[in-house]
Amino acid sequence: MALPASPLTRPLSLYLDCCRLLAAVLVVASHYGPYGVITRSADDWVPNLGREAVIVFFVLSGFVIAHTTEQKNPSLRAYAIARCTRIYSVALPLLLFAFAAAALLVWSGQVPLRQLYEVAKPWLYVPLHLLFMGELWTISEPPPLLGPYWSLGYEVWYYVLFGAAFYLRGARRVLALGSLLLFVGPKLWLLLPVWASGVWLYRWQQSHAIGRRAALAGWVASLVLLALFKLSGSDVFLRMFARAHWPFPAVPLRSADRVLADYVVCVLVLANFWCARWVGFAGLLRFERGIRGLSSYTFTLYLVHALVMSLWLALVRHDRNSAVDIAALTLLIVAATWVVGQLTEQRKHWFRAGFERLAGWVRPAGVEARF
Repeated sequence: MALPASPLTRPLSLYLDCCRLLAAVLVVASHYGPYGVITRSADDWVPNLGREAVIVFFVLSGFVIAHTTEQKNPSLRAYAIARCTRIYSVALPLLLFAFAAAALLVWSGQVPLRQLYEVAKPWLYVPLHLLFMGELWTISEPPPLLGPYWSLGYEVWYYVLFGAAFYLRGARRVLALGSLLLFVGPKLWLLLPVWASGVWLYRWQQSHAIGRRAALAGWVASLVLLALFKLSGSDVFLRMFARAHWPFPAVPLRSADRVLADYVVCVLVLANFWCARWVGFAGLLRFERGIRGLSSYTFTLYLVHALVMSLWLALVRHDRNSAVDIAALTLLIVAATWVVGQLTEQRKHWFRAGFERLAGWVRPAGVEARF
């Protein structure tokens, strides 16, 4: 079977954007119950797929990084600028705002200091989170009011590891990778295969085709198997199994305690993406503008919703039984995502210009890394 010229066709790119948007929405929905936005009985009707959505993000991230490094980032310098622009354009302003908002909540007496203890030592915790070091080794420290930020403590370091593996050569590569792996610790080792599987899929699919009917059957099967996996409670069993049999109690799993279930979900996501490429989904081309536009706000939605929820619940007498209150909060999340997105994801060129100037100070613009 003849393979398409591009490993990332327009229909597949649109499909992945749809997955990205759906994953962000599922993360938001999965937090309505734990945050206390809705009642426990109502939460039983909300799909609890937040963790699975994060695995989708990880696989997507590896896949897209493999594509962009091959097509758009010929040097380590270009790669570093692109990654810093993507991450800090959203993470930096929201992190600073979260610390400021948390400090005001503590100062006004709305929230006790013990719940937002990070604001007492901003000189320690702000740099920690700016460098995405909240999940290294035994550390498990999300920023105040920004719970979903934890996943960046994995993903950003996977960017760094990939950059070292892809752009460096020889002894420098070995030394850099060894030092980085030793620095990040076991939790990040455990989920590294999930992120790296996206890179693998991007390479592998270029030489492995499948017929459309078989691809459609496989695509449907991946979704059915995911539903059965969740409904059967297998993910909970695997989480308990991992906790019980983790052999290093001095280095607790914490945010990586779902690693066994993550591997299962990862395999299903890989199968879904591979089959989706050969299904085609050409019909998505009719909605390309809308899909591209909405998906461009997913990173902002992923981070900002927790901040909005936390502030709303701290400042408003929220009635979790009131459909009006729940709808108002939902609309506020949408509005905040749009407003913040206009200043972050939609203005990445501002941040890119800053990182290009910074890179110029570190290394002259005309000098590229050659290893």
